Amino acid sequence: MEEVLIPLIVFGTIFGVFFVFLSTRNKERLALIDKGADASMFNTGKKYNWKNFTLSAGMFLIGIGLGVMVGAILESVTNLEEGIAYTFSIFLFAGLALVIYYFIAKKMNGES
Repeated sequence: MEEVLIPLIVFGTIFGVFFVFLSTRNKERLALIDKGADASMFNTGKKYNWKNFTLSAGMFLIGIGLGVMVGAILESVTNLEEGIAYTFSIFLFAGLALVIYYFIAKKMNGES
């Protein structure tokens, strides 16, 4: 019975959180519109750029892959424990990938 109950609880909780978030946001917006407030405050003017997301996700996953590879090399060459070598290198290379992404995205968006 637990095999069925646990996934139902997890998906039900996720659905509930999204439902409450979206319904509350909708109610807030309708209340502001009813009061005559300007609805332009919901439009930030900046649309999300999917190229930035795919670039960041790709670089992050490449960093994790490099971390696993370097962790395997560190584990076989040095006398570090397996868990320490993998964990260290994965976090190091994933962090480096995100820092490099920051500078690339900054250049792509025209900021100096």
